[in-house]
Amino acid sequence: MSKIKGSNAERELIRLFWGIGWAAIRSAGSGSMHYPSPDVLAGNKIRRLALEAKATKDDKKYFSMEDIAQLKNFSNYFGAEPWIAIKFDRKDWVFINPDDLKSTGENFAFYLKDLENGLSFEELTSVS
Repeated sequence: MSKIKGSNAERELIRLFWGIGWAAIRSAGSGSMHYPSPDVLAGNKIRRLALEAKATKDDKKYFSMEDIAQLKNFSNYFGAEPWIAIKFDRKDWVFINPDDLKSTGENFAFYLKDLENGLSFEELTSVS
C-alpha cells in the first residue's frame, strides 16, 4: 500500500469515528518509531480501540507477526482493544480481531472471501 493510499484510508476512518460521536486520531509515525503504536486510536466514554489500518486492491492482506505483536502490546499498555481495519477496493471497511487472523506460518493473513468473519463499522461501534 502506498503511503498516500494508507494515509487517506486512515483519514477516512477518522471521519467515520468522528461522524458517530467518537474521538479519533492518527498516530504520527506509526510503524516507524522505536515504540509500538497503532495507526489510529479511537474511543468514546466506554471503549478505546487501537487500530492497524490497511487498504488494498488485492483479495488478501498480510500482516507480519511483529506488527500484530506490537499492536497487541500497545493495546495492553494503553488499555485499548486491538483491531485490524481493512478496506478492500470497492468494499466497506471490515474489522478483525487480531486473534482471528489466519497464520500462514511466516505471517498472518485476512482474505476478501472471509469478509463475513469480520465486523462492519456499525457492528464494531455498537458493541458496548
